[in-house]
Amino acid sequence: MLDVLIIGAGPVGLACALETQRKGLKVAIIEKGALVNSLVGYPTNMEFFSTPELLEIGGYPFPTAHYKPLREDALDYYQRVARDEKIDIRLHQKVLSLSGEQDNFIITTDKGEIPTRNVVVATGFYDLPNPLGVPGEDLPHVSHYYKEPYQHVLQHVVVIGAKNSSAKAALQMTRAGAKVTLIVRGSEISDSVKYWIRPDLVNRIAEGRITAHFNTTVATITPEAIEVLTPDGPRTIPTDFVYALTGYHPDEALLGRLGIEPDPADEARAPLFDPATHQTTRPGVFVAGTVCGGRATSRWFIENGRHHAQLIAAHLATQATVAA
Repeated sequence: MLDVLIIGAGPVGLACALETQRKGLKVAIIEKGALVNSLVGYPTNMEFFSTPELLEIGGYPFPTAHYKPLREDALDYYQRVARDEKIDIRLHQKVLSLSGEQDNFIITTDKGEIPTRNVVVATGFYDLPNPLGVPGEDLPHVSHYYKEPYQHVLQHVVVIGAKNSSAKAALQMTRAGAKVTLIVRGSEISDSVKYWIRPDLVNRIAEGRITAHFNTTVATITPEAIEVLTPDGPRTIPTDFVYALTGYHPDEALLGRLGIEPDPADEARAPLFDPATHQTTRPGVFVAGTVCGGRATSRWFIENGRHHAQLIAAHLATQATVAA
């Protein structure tokens, strides 16, 4: 039987495995996709906002030629840490349910059952986009994930949103030769856009290279156009592609099946947990990383979420010592 099963093989999940394994506990990670699956889905050559040392886990240096590492640097770094630490990682296996109680849990997956004493949930949020809730959102030319600009050369592209991901996608596609229209629900580009990105986007809008519609919402998406409601009334914008970069949220259905309760006093529906140990209201079930913030996905990042691993590992090691 495992001492700890960690759900999610992202940077924080890896940190949890590394820290608990170093405490002498028997550990495994289960992941429904690839290793660091969210990073695999990030845009090509995406630049992190953090410096390398803030992304490090387990004391492993993060070598990179860039002041701020790229997605590809991180993919290489985390797989090397996982290999060097010989972590038991079971990929492409989806968790379905959790039964039993602490010291005698059974995790049921689409490939079988796994007995474990404790469970750590480090599932992040990137796999579930926030829906627009409009007709046509599921059309094949609509995506909630932006990868790279080159397929959109000479095409009309609509980007929905006004935060970092939308800003970077709009700028990249414009420079690659796409004709970009930005749909913004608010009255301006968000102040949360990084200080070196926001002026670039504002200036591209001012000079007319990017068309922007503020105080505007989407009504319908069709195969050839997007229907929006502007302050001046309805408008039809012809488009070849639509990127609805409206954010993401945790898998609340999975959290519910694992017996993790949301905080009723928190509008973001963050899980209830002890901040000293990260144990939830279900004994033996812990949360780590961005999932701790619920729908407030900017509360936790790799930079601060990786430290959850140390709190959880210390608690589990103490618990194991007492039991012995």
